[in-house]
Amino acid sequence: MDPAPTDDVVAGAVALEAGQLLLGLWAAGGVAADGRPADLASDERIRRRLLAAFPDDALLSEESPDAGDRRRSRRVWIVDPLDGTREYGEPPRGDWAVHVALVVDGVLTAGAVALPASSALYVTGPATPVPGRRGGAGGLRIAVSRTRPPAVAGAVAAALGATLVPMGSAGAKAMAVVRGDVDAYLHAGGQHEWDSAAPAAVAAAHGLHVSRLDGSPLVWNQPEPWQPDLLVCHRRDADQLLGVLAEAAADR
Repeated sequence: MDPAPTDDVVAGAVALEAGQLLLGLWAAGGVAADGRPADLASDERIRRRLLAAFPDDALLSEESPDAGDRRRSRRVWIVDPLDGTREYGEPPRGDWAVHVALVVDGVLTAGAVALPASSALYVTGPATPVPGRRGGAGGLRIAVSRTRPPAVAGAVAAALGATLVPMGSAGAKAMAVVRGDVDAYLHAGGQHEWDSAAPAAVAAAHGLHVSRLDGSPLVWNQPEPWQPDLLVCHRRDADQLLGVLAEAAADR
């Protein structure tokens, strides 16, 4: 008998399948300006696949944040069926993603981020070293939201001579750190757990530092699934970035 697929494998397969569905809608010209039909179609596909594989698990999704008795479940899948809806609605932009993550007893244990427009899939599993930092003489490159870059990012950039790199989806930004295209991803102003769970899981599995901006750990499957802020970066840069962030917070 073949062994049961691991949580990592299922997360990757489900994210990839949902990404292919979204690409199909793209190709068919069925992308609405608000992306809502695509969100719902992806959510339905992910939900069906996960609950078929793990019928006793709970699920927290952007499209159904209050579904099920997730607070009493040991295993909770946290899903964003289309992260970067704005970017998805502006083809051929590629900075949108599908997020699938698993939390067991409040701890992230598996995750996958699909970037369908670039045929890329990133999953948890054995730790894989990330590429070398590209900062060099130009300083660090920090990914930030293209629509709502946090003010604190400007303070960090000024203090370190860093360059801010705007882009869409949280998954796209975090995976840019995994690839080595940027050195850090900094977010403030709040986001939901489905925005950050899979990116955080994959980034940590690749050996990156993942925390809140004050260095404290992220907390999952909360009654209100909200994360105030997020830092993903190379471990060698974490102390420097956290120090500047602490100074910026003290000055406010």
